Amino acid sequence: MELKGKKVLVTGADGFIGSHLVQCLLKEGCEVKAFVFYNSFNSWGWIDTFPSDQLQHIEIFCGDIRDPNGVRNAVRDVNIVYHLAALIAIPFSYHSPDSYIDTNIKGTMNVLQAGRDSNIERIIVTSTSEVYGTARYAPIDENHPVQGQSPYSATKIAADKIAESFFRSFDLPVTVARPFNTYGPRQSARAILPTIIIQLLSGEKRIKLGSLDPTRDLNYVKDTCNGFVEIVKSDSTIGEEINICSGKEVSMGRLAQMLVDKINPEAEVVSDSRRIRPVKSEVERLIGNNQKIMKLTDWSPHYSLDSGLDKTVAWFKQDENLRKYKPDLYNV
Repeated sequence: MELKGKKVLVTGADGFIGSHLVQCLLKEGCEVKAFVFYNSFNSWGWIDTFPSDQLQHIEIFCGDIRDPNGVRNAVRDVNIVYHLAALIAIPFSYHSPDSYIDTNIKGTMNVLQAGRDSNIERIIVTSTSEVYGTARYAPIDENHPVQGQSPYSATKIAADKIAESFFRSFDLPVTVARPFNTYGPRQSARAILPTIIIQLLSGEKRIKLGSLDPTRDLNYVKDTCNGFVEIVKSDSTIGEEINICSGKEVSMGRLAQMLVDKINPEAEVVSDSRRIRPVKSEVERLIGNNQKIMKLTDWSPHYSLDSGLDKTVAWFKQDENLRKYKPDLYNV
């Protein structure tokens, strides 16, 4: 599919990956409608930081992904939907699992129903590597069993299966895109990289983290967004679940030390018991197999972990960006 000139809806456009995807789609020549979470401050999240020459090419739709009427209105007259709106913080899903069901499961259902009613050309439902749980074999391909090790991952498994059912039952042109751990500028403070970076940049000498042993497959946000774009360009991806991953893993302790070396070599990393997840809930190992996406599309990762970290640290070092974060708080 040629993306240029297509009208594309991005749900969760005000968030981390969504805002980067909006900019990526603008470069592809798309007409972008950004679905942002309605609030009384009329905040558009990260889209508020966009330059004016980009803002004038974006249609803003304020709504709530849990509202089927609003979602139906948002989907009307668009060609492609990228569904990214979700609650994603794992610790908060221990606290408020009901809200994850409403947002992640019912929200996805709303998008699929609206897409079916509107004869949409493509729908990309965003999954997560967390659906796999701790790797039973590595690297993890798309045939790996799923396991709900947190309320968050359980709701994403359910959303993925509902998407699959709409493809199989109604021939809806759905693809489940499954990014592994994405990082980069604008990431929320609940994620590990911002947690480490903002502590270091605030002058902390003892960097507090949870468990240091788990490994993750880290991907710079532009690589993830390019994966989303290439998936839609290929008709071979319809009806498929597709990993977006580097195929490499790094432990959280090693990752923290890399950032310490880049920012403040005098700092030390310590494990904070308050940040450690329940033993049976912690995903100990994630490393993805990216052969499927490389076979079905023209995608390949362009950023090494080291180069991606450099770009991320440089963004956080800018005062106007760092001020948006609270280094003294543990953000769940």
